[in-house]
Amino acid sequence: MTQPFRLPDFYVPYPARLNPHLEAARVHTKRWARDFGMLEGSGVWEEKDLDSHDYALLCSYTHPDCDGETLSLVTDWYVWVFFFDDHFLEMYKRSQDRDGAKDYLDKLAAFMPMDLAEGFPEPTNPVEAGLADLWARTVPAMSMDWRERFSLSTKNLLDESMWELANINIGRVANPLEYIEMRRKVGGAPWSAGLIEYVSAEVPARVAHTRPLAVLRDAFSDAVHIRNDLFSYEREVADEGELSNAVLVLETFLGCTTQEAAEASNDLLTSRLQQFEQTALTELPQLFADHAMDPAEIAAVLAYAKGLQDWQSGGHEWHMVSSRYMNEEARATTPVTLPFLPSGLGTTALDLRSLFTRRSMELRTRSFTHVPFERTGPSVIPDIHMPFPLTLSPYLDRAREGSVDWARRMGLLDPQPGDPGSAIWNEHKLRGYDFALCSAGIDPDATPEALLLNACWLTWGTYGDDYYPVVFAQAKNLGAAKATTARLVSMIPVDHAEQGVPATAMERSLADLWVRTSAGMTPEVRGEFRATLVSMLQSWVWEMENQIQNRIPDPVDYAEMRRHTFGSHLTMYLCRLGQAGRGIPEEIYRSGTIRSLENAAADTACMMNDIFSYQKEVEVEGEVHNYVLVTRNFFDIGYAQALHICHSLMTQRTEEFQHIVANQLPALYDDWKLGAEARAGLDAYVGELQDWLAGILNWHRKCRRYREEDLHRLGDALSTGVLSSGFGMAAARIGLPA
Repeated sequence: MTQPFRLPDFYVPYPARLNPHLEAARVHTKRWARDFGMLEGSGVWEEKDLDSHDYALLCSYTHPDCDGETLSLVTDWYVWVFFFDDHFLEMYKRSQDRDGAKDYLDKLAAFMPMDLAEGFPEPTNPVEAGLADLWARTVPAMSMDWRERFSLSTKNLLDESMWELANINIGRVANPLEYIEMRRKVGGAPWSAGLIEYVSAEVPARVAHTRPLAVLRDAFSDAVHIRNDLFSYEREVADEGELSNAVLVLETFLGCTTQEAAEASNDLLTSRLQQFEQTALTELPQLFADHAMDPAEIAAVLAYAKGLQDWQSGGHEWHMVSSRYMNEEARATTPVTLPFLPSGLGTTALDLRSLFTRRSMELRTRSFTHVPFERTGPSVIPDIHMPFPLTLSPYLDRAREGSVDWARRMGLLDPQPGDPGSAIWNEHKLRGYDFALCSAGIDPDATPEALLLNACWLTWGTYGDDYYPVVFAQAKNLGAAKATTARLVSMIPVDHAEQGVPATAMERSLADLWVRTSAGMTPEVRGEFRATLVSMLQSWVWEMENQIQNRIPDPVDYAEMRRHTFGSHLTMYLCRLGQAGRGIPEEIYRSGTIRSLENAAADTACMMNDIFSYQKEVEVEGEVHNYVLVTRNFFDIGYAQALHICHSLMTQRTEEFQHIVANQLPALYDDWKLGAEARAGLDAYVGELQDWLAGILNWHRKCRRYREEDLHRLGDALSTGVLSSGFGMAAARIGLPA
């Protein structure tokens, strides 16, 4: 049978090595699998299946330096997770038994207790029995922080199988952003990263959730999953009816051939590996300095990063030989025998040809060689799908005048002594931006006081977003950007008594808004609210780093950081506060369903903003942060094609939002057995997000910020610096405390 496409040339920048304890692991894991009922009689595997898949070889390639006992334990984990995948397929995916699948998955959580003294339930199948054994053998060596992180990634891996099943039931192929988000959970690579910590070194808890570590994990995960999707397309799509596959997702979204989709998938894999390298080389050293990490902590992080690299090349080598995958026509890696490189058994995966292939070299080169301020002409605004009606607050005029008056009093409209970069706005510009119009659309039911507060937040956020590129990117002064950010963070303490003394107009206005908004919040809620603001401020520093390097971001990293720079996480949190007291469990907001809903809404708004602001950002400001530009760079295509792709993706994210509301929310309500009040509260939250989207679109269409005549008439923007694309309506529905 002919393969559905020719496997592309892979970017393999790290050498694969083979653990010398391979044979011992093979013998051990076969005995373990048989003892726990995974072979003969399981209805899933026979001995020949386990032999042909050769998970011991996978683990020997991906963990080349660990001792024999550790290798056997890790191999057992992989046997278990692949058995689970095939067991779930046979028991529930083929029959599309959603109720049975949910009951099956719910029971597995009990086999991962944080405290082993709690014991385990009596297992009823090989998956439960195997998990209990593995958990008891693994967690004693790890901290509680690691246990919680690994338990969560395991739970995600198991639970998101329901998402795959739901899509199979209705024949639905995900859009690309949805695929990346969900594949990380169901694909299991974040789970693999947890085992890499077990084998190499545990990441210090105080930096485990920082951006550099998260990006290393996510870039690793995406590359692992996309590589697996390329090798497994034939088995998954043709045999199993699987729909969660990168090649199929791009084939469907782009309307291209399977071969073209495979090449695009491989380009994305390469981009994610290059993002990994960029983060390791530029962000980790800064992380070490910023957190004053000691040598032992630094060594642990570097050992973990090396473990992730080992897994990448080892996983590739295993895919090349495993009978589980389509690899007959794969181009073998070429052994490298230079004297300064590793040699011997299992060192074939470093292929210098892959480092210098035209596609991988061009992708890296394009990211750093964009010529800023290129002539683009007016932004083309396509018809934008907006299924939600617009309603405006009757207090719009009052908020307009009040927010301008507030900005004047705070000093945002006049140059500040000692701060030449502060001369970026005047009252004429601010009135043209009309942030009160945005507030009136995104929160049409707000009180007059709350609407004014909304408009003030939008004013402050956009001022800050305009200020950073003018003052820091043009001067290439990252240190000053970080110092300013630290000062702004000092304006938003959980304890108001600890608030710093403002020294600039931007600090003074933030301090004012912080106290007015958070005065009635509990310390816990105030801390969560503060975290969303801090993440937004830190994302502005990330933008400055890219601007200084003249680097167009990797498309996945850009999409995920754009939600922060746009203020989306702040938005969503404040929207939730309006539903406080309605019996909605906090865990609901952490569920995959609600997070997918929020991300779909955020991405729609972010792409909308980038489409409107394309000329302003690319031509007038010399920006590298724009969905259309990032798409142009990744695919090496023109503006019209990139705009079409972004518009299509924006439309599909809006449709995904509607799909979640119509299909996944009812199931979530039933799964949690929510009462009428909680259901009404979540329905109201959905309504707020719908208002948010409709209000943002209306504002973009009517404000005087993005049209060509606005850009050229406000010529002083070119002399004082540039005006960025906006805070992203991050103050949506900020209500005054009850």
